[in-house]
Amino acid sequence: MRTAPVIPVLVIDEVAHAAPIAEALVKGGLTVLEVTLRTSTALEVIREMKQVPGAIVGAGTVLNEFALDDALKAGSEFIVSPGLTESLAKAAIAADVPFLPGTATSSDIMRGLDLGLDRFKFFPAEANGGIPALKAIAAPFASVRFCPTGGITAATAPDWLALDSVLCCGGSWIVPRGTPDLAAIEAAAAAATKLGA
Repeated sequence: MRTAPVIPVLVIDEVAHAAPIAEALVKGGLTVLEVTLRTSTALEVIREMKQVPGAIVGAGTVLNEFALDDALKAGSEFIVSPGLTESLAKAAIAADVPFLPGTATSSDIMRGLDLGLDRFKFFPAEANGGIPALKAIAAPFASVRFCPTGGITAATAPDWLALDSVLCCGGSWIVPRGTPDLAAIEAAAAAATKLGA
């Protein structure tokens, strides 16, 4: 979460696009890449991106321990989930893999703390009340840090990153779904690396 201010949230349909996108992102300065398990190609995309020097590739949209197992077998170096269940959290902890579960309420955070977690995704960030909501939710949890994701844009990311409780944010704007414009992706990545400065 401290490697870069923005983690690109990637939905990639074509395996052939995987390595070129990862290369453009790394060249632009974003090395932590979250490949969402929302497509039939996601696991193969993870395998391809893992071959790119400098890329730290993880799986997002991991919903249960079976998806966790598939993601780890594909080489995922971290796991992101839209929510927090005890079974998934315990499986991720047992696998000794960095795990970022989604939270939206104080109860979610307290359940995570009970499991030994103190790093969370705040998701969906904008739909759950945006910055005012995260400020209010984070206030009682001084040691907890967040990666807000969902509805954040290049324009709003600096406001999120200015919060003491936020270490980074997830950004789907970096790589729009579809045929990639590699020059635009590299430029967006380079701009994103400066957002936390």
